Amino acid sequence: MSEKIAAAPALIERAGIEIIPESERTARPRDLFWPWFAANVSVFGMSYGSFVLGFGISFWQATLVSIIGIVVSFLLCGLIAIAGKRGSAPTMVLSRAAFGVQGQKVPGIVSWLTSIGWETFLAIMAVLATATVITQLGGDGDSVWLKITATAIVAALIVAASVLGYHTIMRLQSVLTWITGVVTILYIILASSSIDFAAVMALPAGNVGQVTGALVMVMTGFGLGWINIAADWSRYQKRTASDGAIVAWNTIGGSVAPVILVVFGILLAGSDAELSAAIAADPIGALATILPTWVLVPFLLTAVLALVSGAVLGIYSSGLTLLSLGIRIPRPSAAAIDGVILTIGTIVVVFFATDFLGPFQSFLITLGVPLASWAGILIADILRRKKDYDEAALFDSSGRYGAWDWTSIGTMIVTSLIGWGLVVNNFADAAPWNNWQGYLLFLIGGRDGEWAYANLGVFFALVLSFLVTWFARAAKIRRQEQA
Repeated sequence: MSEKIAAAPALIERAGIEIIPESERTARPRDLFWPWFAANVSVFGMSYGSFVLGFGISFWQATLVSIIGIVVSFLLCGLIAIAGKRGSAPTMVLSRAAFGVQGQKVPGIVSWLTSIGWETFLAIMAVLATATVITQLGGDGDSVWLKITATAIVAALIVAASVLGYHTIMRLQSVLTWITGVVTILYIILASSSIDFAAVMALPAGNVGQVTGALVMVMTGFGLGWINIAADWSRYQKRTASDGAIVAWNTIGGSVAPVILVVFGILLAGSDAELSAAIAADPIGALATILPTWVLVPFLLTAVLALVSGAVLGIYSSGLTLLSLGIRIPRPSAAAIDGVILTIGTIVVVFFATDFLGPFQSFLITLGVPLASWAGILIADILRRKKDYDEAALFDSSGRYGAWDWTSIGTMIVTSLIGWGLVVNNFADAAPWNNWQGYLLFLIGGRDGEWAYANLGVFFALVLSFLVTWFARAAKIRRQEQA
């Protein structure tokens, strides 16, 4: 059964996966702008300019796929955020209506792994950026003590904010939005002199497969990377809030900064092949190399804070996902556990790994397939429903949502298996353990064909899962809402 939580917000949010009471549901749709904007205004977004051009496409193709991929992927986040208002519970709890109270643990594990991977990646970026900027300032960026100190500070900031919870994070994000926004604008002004428009416009166009691959990468790196936590921030919305407004503010908040940053990053990467190559090893640090010395310190501080901002959202939600899997501990403890994992992962990569960007992107593609399948299922389920969720049934295996929904589980398994067959590990040398994918590429020209690196499996899993759920579960959803 669901439980109601205490009313007045405290310094540390005690609410876990239980239902938020009406007295605390005071947020407005426009409040959603702050966490999404602050988490995505990082200069790291400019690095995607290099990643997109890496598919061998032109400036105009890269710009088009970046705008479409960013906006559409955050629009999908907005659709899932509707569920937060209807059920006032975290995303992975609301997903029980589609998968069953126990069956939800299947996508829950995928979601938890994805969140842990993303937040650790952001923490690693913050530490590496610190080392690079310190080197540019004349210090020893390879100092073990410097990296230890940077790791400790970054991890402490992330864990502290996520343990304090929703209300602290919302206040923090509203402040970080202004700080990171101002310095990012300053960066664009200072770095604009490095743009060579002739070189950018001379970039050759790619084929349809290359453009599609870039589009999938952008969608996976932006909105689809956040989609499994999208309802976590809308569960405090008033029940009377407009669904359209929730979708709009999610989309605007998540999209507006990345669109500007990625397009500017495309201009920078297209202007300088050496800078583009350096971004692959140290995205933030490489971007700092074109700045004058006097701005390096504020650049470093805001870059780190922006990365921390994104990691805070991830670790807060990964803690909620951990609880949804049946771990019976307080929410702050769940966030702290994930913080320990994040810290260990950061230490291993920063001090021992020779290459992490390749394996991480390979890991992201692999998890992106089942996550896209889950998203398609849940979006169809949300759009099919006309009423608020039965809050008690979300916690009761014998309730209207049942323990296991084999249609949803089977759809996710089958579409993921097909999806993995249509993606290929772009980093075979760096992540040889992931070379098992792509076993269906012979259907579209093989591993050497035009579509080999388009990662069609992500699109396939998303769209097919949506269509199957839309038609196969329509009658069941109607019965659930009539019970």
